[in-house]
This record gives sequence, C-alpha cells and structure tokens, in this order.
Amino acid sequence: MMSSKKSLLRNTFSIAVLIIFALAGCRKKELALIAIDGSSTVFPITEAVAEEFQEQYKTHVAIGVSGSGGGFKKFCKDETVISNASRPIKFSEVELCSENEVEYIELPVAYDGIAVVTHKQADWIDYMTVEELKTLWAPEAQGTITRWNQIRPDWPDEEIHLFGAGVDSGTYDYFTEAIVGEEHSSRGDFTSSENDNVLVQGIVNDPWALGFFGLAYYSENRDNLKLIPIDDGNEDNGLGAIAPSLETVGNGTYQPLSRPLFIYVNKEAADQEAVEDFISFYLTEGGPLAAEVGYIPLSERDYELVKQRFDRRIVGSIFGGRGSQVGVTIEELMSTQ
Repeated sequence: MMSSKKSLLRNTFSIAVLIIFALAGCRKKELALIAIDGSSTVFPITEAVAEEFQEQYKTHVAIGVSGSGGGFKKFCKDETVISNASRPIKFSEVELCSENEVEYIELPVAYDGIAVVTHKQADWIDYMTVEELKTLWAPEAQGTITRWNQIRPDWPDEEIHLFGAGVDSGTYDYFTEAIVGEEHSSRGDFTSSENDNVLVQGIVNDPWALGFFGLAYYSENRDNLKLIPIDDGNEDNGLGAIAPSLETVGNGTYQPLSRPLFIYVNKEAADQEAVEDFISFYLTEGGPLAAEVGYIPLSERDYELVKQRFDRRIVGSIFGGRGSQVGVTIEELMSTQ
C-alpha cells in the first residue's frame, strides 16, 4: 500500500515538473521577440550584439544557425524577422520572399576573410595560389586530384582530405565563386558542415587535411591550425602570397577571399519597437563588437550609409539578387542607393 502511495506521489510530482517546464517553455517562446537565423559566420557578431542588447533592453533575442541558405528559407517564409548572411541574397530567394510577400532591407554589417588552413604540423606547405586552389576544388578534381603531389610535385605523396563550409552556407557560395569561378560549384568528396567547429576539429586531427572557413574561427583556434597565405596571381600589385588578417582584409589586399557580411531585416517587422531598437543598436555598437570577435568593422562612412538605408526602409538588394560578387566595396555599392 505504501509502495503504491509513493508511486502515486512520484508520478504526481513528475507530472507537476513536466507542467512547470512546459509552461516555462511557453513563456520562453513568448519572450523570444526577435527571431534570427542564418549564417554561422555572422552568428558570432549577432550573438555579441544580442548579448549587449538584451542586457540593456531586457528583450529576448533567439538566434539559430542553419547557414545563409537555410536562414533565407526561414526568413522568406516569414518564420524569422532577421537573417544572418555571409553572401547577398540570390534570385531564387528573392522569388521565395516575393511569393510570401516578405519585403526585406539588406544591411552590410562587417567584412570577413575566408581562411584556408591545414594541420598545424604541415610544414611542407607554405602558400597556395588561386590557380592551385581551383585545381584542388573544381568539380572535375573529384576522383582525379586525390594526392598532394598532384598539386605540386615536391609535396607529399599522401591522400588529400578536404573540409569546407556546408553547401547551404554563404561561405561555400563565396569560396566557389572566388576560386572556381562559379557559385555553388565544386568537387563533392569533401567533409562539409554548417558548424565551423566540426571543420576545425577535423583538420586538427588530420595531418593531410586542408579546409576553409571564416577568419574568426581560425583566430579562435590559431594555436592548433596553420594559416595558408594565398597568391591571387596579380603580378601588377607585386604583393605575392598574402595571409588574411584584420589589416589585409580591411585594406582589401587579401584577395579574392575577402567579402562583406550582412543581416536582412523584414521590413514590416522593422517598424516594431523592439526590432527597430535592435537594428539601431546593431549599427551603432556592431562595429566594435565585430572587432572583438575577430571580424573587420565597416568604415564610419559605410556605417552611416547603412544606417541611412535602414532609416529610409530601402527594400531589395544592392547586388540585384545575383548572390556572391567578388572584389566589391560597400561604399561603392551603397553610395548609389
């Protein structure tokens, strides 16, 4: 009898706990006033901004990471109000937004460089050219370019193991556009992930690995990875191979793997007080916070142009829906708006 009473009490307690958690979950959902998703590259900046914003404004910000492409799918279906993106919106995404009557404001927020990295002890590789990267990553390399000495004869006769950003990510789109010459075009036999930390660990544990991801993730793991300088083949500038850094990305000498980063804001949601406050805070405080987490802030002039774009609620993309574009500056594009 006592046993059944204890059992009843235990079950009653368990049900009560479940109800409490369920109510807490509902309450948390109600408090998630600003829903954000998208690029893993832009995530650290938006996260840093959100932490500061939440502390000052007591408004909850929920941030997901599904890659630029995955983020746009949710954003254009009106499931989020802000989308992080490491490349501009594409035609297919423009059409999806149009189908769901979602108007958007495109806001550049920082610059980033894509880092090419290898195992820390890969002392046989000192730099790579854009042409060598293309030979390695082009679609026709799959099943053909499989050993390092096929890239350079004096490199080891060892099997190549490649790691790269997920195919739904803006980083993948930009890298393929800049290196292969066609967005979303590459060999398919590489380990891909939307989680950059998965890529980091894969390369750290493989002496014959090479991969690419945002510079900030290299900076966080610099003690365990080797950064590869890239020679863009431009003999006119006489610069040779250049490693990405805050300086070389900021001054435009690290080419062609430097690119702007964006957030996209739902125009209708932008008129909500919480969202408007968040974007204003982002464009005021985002520069210093971007630098703190390893990215390159825009210039003061650029941020002023971006603020004007938001204040005037200018919708659409300054890139015309064409996706990744190599070698562009924000001031050149936004001064024509």
